[in-house]
Amino acid sequence: MLFEDSFRRPEGSRRLLEDIHKLTEKTGPVRLMEICGTHTMAIAKAGLRTALAPDVRLLSGPGCPVCVTPSGEIDGILKLCDQPGVILTSYGDLLRVPGSVRGDTLLRRRAMGAEVKTVYSPMEAVELAASHPEAQVIFLGVGFETTAPGTAACILEASERGLDNFSVLCLLKRTEPALRTLIAAPDFAVDGFLCPGHVAAVTGADAFGFLPREYGLPAVVSGFEAGDILYSVWRLVSLLAEGRPALENEYTRLVAPEGNPAALAVIDQVFEPRASLWRGLGEIPGSGYALRPEYRRWDAAEKFGFTPGSASEVPGCRCGSVIRGVCEPADCPLFGKVCTPADPVGPCMVSSEGACAAAWKYRAR
Repeated sequence: MLFEDSFRRPEGSRRLLEDIHKLTEKTGPVRLMEICGTHTMAIAKAGLRTALAPDVRLLSGPGCPVCVTPSGEIDGILKLCDQPGVILTSYGDLLRVPGSVRGDTLLRRRAMGAEVKTVYSPMEAVELAASHPEAQVIFLGVGFETTAPGTAACILEASERGLDNFSVLCLLKRTEPALRTLIAAPDFAVDGFLCPGHVAAVTGADAFGFLPREYGLPAVVSGFEAGDILYSVWRLVSLLAEGRPALENEYTRLVAPEGNPAALAVIDQVFEPRASLWRGLGEIPGSGYALRPEYRRWDAAEKFGFTPGSASEVPGCRCGSVIRGVCEPADCPLFGKVCTPADPVGPCMVSSEGACAAAWKYRAR
């Protein structure tokens, strides 16, 4: 009944907004960060930034997997297009992300004749390899803990079927190390976190317990409807008003404290932690996934000698700062002028979960 009464009825949302503004009379202005691209889009679509201003400022963090993939890795992916007999497969967003050369994307390479295919599941890539034994099929494994189980499962499937013409370029990221790096940065200025419900569905809500326990920052695991997010903001502001850093799970209809044991088990079976490079955050120890030795024959990085490029970001692009919550999309000098969805400069404008794409699509909201 709480979901129906407080989340989906206008009077419930109105009461929450009124209470949030009253609570900030005690706390003063509050800065909260969502670390999920789906939250970013939902917040923009619902106009929550405008509704909560000026007392609560919502900042977008490193929650878009395509956005945190650095341009040097995109350059390395583009080089794979030159490998003879290779079919690259990927989720759609990655196809439009430029590397260090503006306009050079997988979508452009496909138009020039490269074999680049969009898939909606890693298993589609496995089936493509099975039906094209003459080709080498590479799945570009980008994502967080949410997509890690599916990527692990496709490697197990390829192993079971003996598909030596299938491999995964593992660019998966782990959330906790990135948050620790973000918090340790000298320009960090956030009072609490909206934690991603889909990541927590895998890792468990308790995986975010380090935020209040070690850093004194309240955290709420949130669902994705506007009411979910508004309720979670209310709980964060309430915790700040009480001076009580704690972890709460708003998304109890899906997220358990311990997470999904089966998903965690398959991740642990196939992957082990490794250092990973993040756009805006640099190299973070233990923040990525590597295939365990027994599955290395399906590692595209080893099979094709994948080496990320060393190119810096496009001059003027502030995607790295947007990802850290240091600036908002409109603060970037390229936003809406040089960089638009039709001709994006950086990944934050490309991705359907990017902060710049959300700000553009739902302007003044």
